[in-house]
Amino acid sequence: MKLLITAGGTSEKIDDVRSITNHSSGRLGAALGENFRALGHEVTYVTTKSAVKPQGITPILIESAEDLAACLTNLLQQEKFDAVIHAMAVSDFTVAKSFPDTEFIAALQTNVEKGKTVEESFKQLLADSQSTAKKISSQAEHLVLVLKQTPKVIGLIKKLQPTTRLIGFKLLVDVEPSELIQVATASLKKNDADYIVANDLTEVAPQQHHAYLVGPRGVVAEAFTKKEIAEMLQRVLEEEAK
Repeated sequence: MKLLITAGGTSEKIDDVRSITNHSSGRLGAALGENFRALGHEVTYVTTKSAVKPQGITPILIESAEDLAACLTNLLQQEKFDAVIHAMAVSDFTVAKSFPDTEFIAALQTNVEKGKTVEESFKQLLADSQSTAKKISSQAEHLVLVLKQTPKVIGLIKKLQPTTRLIGFKLLVDVEPSELIQVATASLKKNDADYIVANDLTEVAPQQHHAYLVGPRGVVAEAFTKKEIAEMLQRVLEEEAK
């Protein structure tokens, strides 16, 4: 099989020396990549600079959600994949603007005094201000960050390559299994995925990784370590490839 795997966590720039990211280590994705490669499958691997890398695979490195969307668009338009395993933790928001608190408050107040509503003043401030500075001064006591939504990358995959098998991931924190599976099922339908690996952060550790594999008819398999998750996905994809 020819596989495309994404892993790690994207990072969104505040300025040229600071960023917002998440805690995804990429360990699960690395385990997936190594497992499929050891079985003779061809693996294209997309990850981030700080993530754990799989042995024996030269990764394609990206940084932000926007980078990832561009990278996957290019790959999916140029090559045909039997399956895409989208394990990367993609930032939901990126930085649109940043302001020292005094500048932000003064600008809002000036516009309000001119008769504009707070909402109108805020929108004008976003439109008029410069993009985030190359390096924000550390002199400000507080910094106001305005975030905007990033593109939902998983939603692009089946649109670009409808015949691929898409496995997505859903991570929640400290919820009942029924809620986790319900949310994973909703994600599966929304993104036209074939399966969603549903996991809870409270059950993820270096030697433990409890996960459910959710398909259109509910839970089809369960795993308790990263190695078991890799073997679980391997079995499902190889069975469907027959």
